[in-house]
Amino acid sequence: MNYNIRGENIEVTPAIREYVEKKIAKLERYFTETPDSNVHVNLKTYQDKSSKVEVTIPMPNLVLRAEEVHNDMYAAIDLITDKLERQIRKHKTKVNRKFREKGNLPAMFVTLDDSERPAIEEDHDLELVRQKSFDLKPMDSEEAILQMNMLGHSFYVFTNADTSLTNVVYKRKDGRYGLIEAQ
Repeated sequence: MNYNIRGENIEVTPAIREYVEKKIAKLERYFTETPDSNVHVNLKTYQDKSSKVEVTIPMPNLVLRAEEVHNDMYAAIDLITDKLERQIRKHKTKVNRKFREKGNLPAMFVTLDDSERPAIEEDHDLELVRQKSFDLKPMDSEEAILQMNMLGHSFYVFTNADTSLTNVVYKRKDGRYGLIEAQ
């Protein structure tokens, strides 16, 4: 894994860099071979002395992403590692279940023995409980945000009037808005 560690309002010291790399490298045990991916880490500190850590690991069939805000940056890094580990385990469980049903397991993942198996969420956590169909009205992102807010939703799917592509606007934890554009 290649590490890209950036700091905002904080200097990324060798000690911080080493701690991040050591913690995230522990995730490699879930893969048969080390994924050739770039690990993007953003470290931020705020005036109230809290720290925010964001980690994104794009891989061929999976994007691992987590963020954590904490008063202690090292604790935030620990919590991020736990979150990423849970994401990997959940994804592995889902993939393993699908391939067990079909009879072949992908080589990407290491098979866990019973002592390493996580307490897996029951199938009902992945159960689809509602399905909606609707026409995607062409609009710009500002109109989509207004529609989303009128509906009281945290995201809204629409057709971008300029590009004719499907887009999603969403409300971020910080109260601002994000846009996801399909390619």
